[in-house]
Amino acid sequence: MLCEYYDVARPGGDEAFSVDASNITFGPGCLREAGDVAKSLGITRIGVFTDRGVAGTEHVATVLSSLRASGVDVALFADVRVEPTDESFKAGTQFAVEAGVDGFISVGGGSVIDTTKAANLYSTHPADFLAYVNAPIGAGTAVPGPIKPHIACPTTSGTGSECTGIAVFDLLEMKAKTGIASKMIRPSRALIDPNVTATLPANVVAASAFDVLSHALESYTARPYSRRTAPGAPSQRPSSQGANPWSDLGCGEALRLIGLFLERGVSDMNDTEARHQLMWAATLAGIAFGNAGCHAPHGMSYSVAGMVRDYCPDGWPDGAPIVPHGMSVIVNSPSVFRHTAHGQPERHLDGARWLGADVSDIGPAEAGPALADRVVELMQATNMPNGLTGVGYTAADVAGLVDGSLPQRRLLDNAPIDIDREVLTTLYEGALSYW
Repeated sequence: MLCEYYDVARPGGDEAFSVDASNITFGPGCLREAGDVAKSLGITRIGVFTDRGVAGTEHVATVLSSLRASGVDVALFADVRVEPTDESFKAGTQFAVEAGVDGFISVGGGSVIDTTKAANLYSTHPADFLAYVNAPIGAGTAVPGPIKPHIACPTTSGTGSECTGIAVFDLLEMKAKTGIASKMIRPSRALIDPNVTATLPANVVAASAFDVLSHALESYTARPYSRRTAPGAPSQRPSSQGANPWSDLGCGEALRLIGLFLERGVSDMNDTEARHQLMWAATLAGIAFGNAGCHAPHGMSYSVAGMVRDYCPDGWPDGAPIVPHGMSVIVNSPSVFRHTAHGQPERHLDGARWLGADVSDIGPAEAGPALADRVVELMQATNMPNGLTGVGYTAADVAGLVDGSLPQRRLLDNAPIDIDREVLTTLYEGALSYW
């Protein structure tokens, strides 16, 4: 008996949970270890994936120097699209095939890491593009076997993609995000160098940190693994298995660190302690949600990002409208947590307390508002958009946003409450504005 939260299993519910721990190296300067790690994985010709904004940085230069010093042949792909699409995934795959690489290293944010996962998958096990994409949008076909080694080197403190088997992209024909989820595509190794955060713009730090915050809150409040139907075989247990005692550990510490260091890390780029701690929080939350899964805020974010019209925030490439991932998530989060708290108020109060709210005089009935209000306070303090209206949507867009998120059953079904069209409509309406 682990705790009361996990003892209430429904008939046919899973009686066990799995722990998949990523193989990570964390510390200032660890990007210099790229060459040694590549050699230890048996890589002789490596595909280095990055984007145009990162390609000219010292981070990429350090990785390339280390690889070459170790005698590893390099093929550079610097055309990763920020907020990737099915077309950009295909371009990365074509490069990998033509370059004849036997391993990969990604240097960049979640877009770069996710693109590398996809290029690795499709170049190793070619298939129709929608074959591996999550059902019901794609076929959800299981990855047939191991893929090539992949070393992930994140340059933002948020997505946690280096710790997960998830690759997210925009499916252009649907104008919505979806993804591929398989333990097989999780990076073989991760080199997490917190020094990369020193030059990140404030808006990027804030958006990334709110992605971390929501990763941790969603995983901690997700439907417990014991309420998920037991798999037909242990090997079929999904990564998004629901909240479990292992993921709880990372969620709590990640939220505590966000509560302490978010505002500091955003307001002062010279606050090395704060930015390094935010990177560690991102790592902890990445490991946590890689074993538990996210739920409604992320499921709702896919249509928010996919249907963007003309929003262009500071800190991202000019020209193309974009709602960055962390923003597309956090504009939904307060509305969701205000709505889901009735089913598990103690967990929502835990989240509020870890984020720095005083909950000493708050009862279970106020748990949702307490958590939502604290998240809103942090959004205001770091200049995040004021809900959906802040990124260009109106009440007239709610129906379309609902349509875009309904197919995200992998995420929605991990929520602590049942989510249908009516509930989603209520959640989006509640997310239109907060102040």
